[in-house]
Amino acid sequence: MNARLARLWDSLDAMGLAALVLLAAAGAFHFLVVQPLEARSELAREYAARQVRKAEPAQAGGAEDKVAAVYRFLQKDEETTDWLAKLHGIGLATGVQLKSASYRTESAEGRIQRYEMVLPVSGTYVHVRDFLQRSLAEIPVMSIDQLTLKRESRNDGTVQAELRLTLHIVKS
Repeated sequence: MNARLARLWDSLDAMGLAALVLLAAAGAFHFLVVQPLEARSELAREYAARQVRKAEPAQAGGAEDKVAAVYRFLQKDEETTDWLAKLHGIGLATGVQLKSASYRTESAEGRIQRYEMVLPVSGTYVHVRDFLQRSLAEIPVMSIDQLTLKRESRNDGTVQAELRLTLHIVKS
């Protein structure tokens, strides 16, 4: 038996040796990479199935619970004037120049009243972006409906922006 293996080994040329090395590498790759990935995939499937089972009772509450959650989120003690003052303070803090603004209240049939604003502002792009980020973070009842940016020339660092914002206020 030993003589046969020795004769087989001697008869292998470079191609046969390369084939054996590739075969060994494929086996090592399967045991070291493929099997652990398959195990992780199975764990991920089990985790996802558990998460779906956990979420099903919460979804059973229905649309009424979701609507009530939205009303609770939008229910704040601040008045519209408080939000506007905060918006003005954020503009001052971020270096954005707030120009005259137009406001209007959108009549709504439901409990949420929309207070729409058009704010022309100017400042650098970074200042306007910072103003919007801070406004959204500090005024949770606000949404950005439209944003228009203009620059007089390529070399001008100042941006003229028109912001269309809405405050969503729950009626008392």
